[in-house]
Amino acid sequence: MDNNILPKTISEEDLINQEFQKLLNNYLNTKHRKRVEIITKAFNFANQAHKGIKRRSGEPYIMHPLAVAQIVCSEIGLGSTSICAALLHDVVEDTDYTVEDIENIFGTKIAQIVDGLTKISGGIFGDRASAQAENFKKLLLTMSSDIRVILIKIADRLHNMRTLGAMLPSKQYKIAGETLYIYAPLANRLGLYKIKTELENLSFKYEHPEEYEDIRDKLKATAAERDKVFQEFTAPIRVKLDRMGIKYRIVARVKSIYSIWNKMQTKHLPFEEIYDILAVRVIFEPRNEEEELNDAFDIYVSISKIYKPHPDRLRDWVSHPKSNGYQALHVTLMANNGQWIEVQIRSERMNDIAEQGFAAHWKYKDGGGSEDEGELEKWLKTVKEILDDPQPDAIDFLDTIKLNLFASEIFVFTPKGELKTLPQNATALDFAFSLHTDIGSHCIGAKVNHKLVPLSHKLQSGDQVEVLTSKSQRVQPQWELFATTARARAKIATILRKERKVNQKDGEILLKNFLVAEEIRPDSNALEKLRKLHNFKNEEELLVAIGNKTVVLGDIERNVLKEKQGGNWKKLLTFSFGSGKEKAKDAQTDDKVEDEKEKINTKKILKLTEDELQKKYVMADCCQPIPGDDVLGYLDENGQVIIHKRQCPVAAKLKSSFGNRIIATEWDTHKTLTFLVSIYIKGIDHVGLINEVTQIISRQLNVNIRKFNIESNEGIFEGKIQLWVHDVNDVRTIIENLRRIEHIKTVNRVES
Repeated sequence: MDNNILPKTISEEDLINQEFQKLLNNYLNTKHRKRVEIITKAFNFANQAHKGIKRRSGEPYIMHPLAVAQIVCSEIGLGSTSICAALLHDVVEDTDYTVEDIENIFGTKIAQIVDGLTKISGGIFGDRASAQAENFKKLLLTMSSDIRVILIKIADRLHNMRTLGAMLPSKQYKIAGETLYIYAPLANRLGLYKIKTELENLSFKYEHPEEYEDIRDKLKATAAERDKVFQEFTAPIRVKLDRMGIKYRIVARVKSIYSIWNKMQTKHLPFEEIYDILAVRVIFEPRNEEEELNDAFDIYVSISKIYKPHPDRLRDWVSHPKSNGYQALHVTLMANNGQWIEVQIRSERMNDIAEQGFAAHWKYKDGGGSEDEGELEKWLKTVKEILDDPQPDAIDFLDTIKLNLFASEIFVFTPKGELKTLPQNATALDFAFSLHTDIGSHCIGAKVNHKLVPLSHKLQSGDQVEVLTSKSQRVQPQWELFATTARARAKIATILRKERKVNQKDGEILLKNFLVAEEIRPDSNALEKLRKLHNFKNEEELLVAIGNKTVVLGDIERNVLKEKQGGNWKKLLTFSFGSGKEKAKDAQTDDKVEDEKEKINTKKILKLTEDELQKKYVMADCCQPIPGDDVLGYLDENGQVIIHKRQCPVAAKLKSSFGNRIIATEWDTHKTLTFLVSIYIKGIDHVGLINEVTQIISRQLNVNIRKFNIESNEGIFEGKIQLWVHDVNDVRTIIENLRRIEHIKTVNRVES
């Protein structure tokens, strides 16, 4: 053979066949029934349907359905029905084939799943808020009929995130934003912990590339030190477990980049002060199925004799699994180096469930191939109740659903000893609504552990709760402030909306009768005078107040209305408050926004220059961005661009619900404008501290202080300084210099 002949470049067809063979091999290694024929049939059908079509990255389109099927099979653990649906998931949307064609060739079940996936195609969110809420409702309704739809949708999103680099920046922010806002919580709620973590990390990587790289580099730099701690900490544990004759493996778990950054933001800590980056997992094989729980506790007892456990940090999810199926014992131990280290004790079965979610249950069921979704029934019931009466506003609706996605759980008891699961921070009012809507709406208080508490009382795990009701009690508007569960908030909002409509109708009748009796013309001018008199935001609020007797019409209203009305006028008219003008105005506003968006989108990335910053753009009050922050633009209804930090919670909602109005944005200023920021400091109090701080800020760095608040308590001080700065680099310099002061222990930028 001639050595100068280069190997033949692999053809697209060979590449596709290699990927399919890899999928088949992985499927054959599972416990599912070996239905190779139908999977091959689905692959051939999809391959033919997508022939000649390319992805944005340039690869053949069929590589995407193949990759999704691979995730469904290997990372979620589903069987042939789901693999076929994953291979076919874009056929109906992108080609001339119909759901009926799929049903005729592959049967009802696969067709139903493909139909569900087609209904929620193109991401959860469409072009307008109402469509977005509708699509999200569709997703959850479909999910409640067959859980595999959402599992495949999550796999689809995971592959899209893995290949997001091929998209435009504005698309990247939108997709990363809705991934973090919806898909990661859904994956978490379904127990897909590994996928949830990867979705969060990938979203973070595209939204905050510099911070992502910074934390990644710091993790690499500290890896050797962490490994040394891990080896020293686990050595005596291994000796102990070997003596007990337990089959086990011990692995290090390193906190994800996104989780580290999130903790840095919420706790206002630098990377160096995050002490729970390393956790240890002890994964064991039980002696037999019945002894699994006992083995877990035996391991806990034995390692607690080696290291002292933290008294408040034992988490028993073995006896009380989380509602997403997660089981483990978590204990925090004091290592010999003075560091707290969390140890998670799991059987191999528990570990599979933690990594793969509900799908892992199927490995341990007889027959292996059945895809049973019974464990989710309780949550899906809650979702269905919310869907029966969704919020009219898309963002409110998404928030209501999201309330239940990320929540940790507590366990409380009824007076008869029945166990109820509620999200963490749930109140007595939430508990009342979890029992029944009538109980919740007539609730006047509760007894927790036989002591009387208000409705706003936060419940703790283990509480026994008795709800007190009264027939005369009605739902109060302030209840919305301390209801935390999706169910309670949805029910309260529904009842208040119904009451508001009734009050508004009554108000219209009372006002009409009053105006006719006083011979005052019932027109919009009269309504506007009354609105201003009582200082209401709009006419609707005024009518509600009249209807519920908060405003009683009398002499004051008569005098104000008759001020400039000449002559006697008496005529009975049928009139309504409000007109078609508002609708016309709204339509014009929408057109204006579309026109503005068209102009801006031609630029692809918006440059924030000094002149335009002063004239055209608005800095969001919620997060107060400054030059150097990772930002995005949101085009509002008036054609104005509002600049938000990318990690701002308001921006997260906007990305998810109004993705079409998000504009990729970057700074282009040259230290000519100043912006207000707040710096938080904390440390040990001593004489001359304020002088040291002001010396550094005002004299050394020549920065103007707007406000300086400081409080000292038992030798510890806390303070907040408001400063005028040019950009993020100024803030970094100030923070670095303040950290050099001996007694200052914490310095961070915070929201004002």
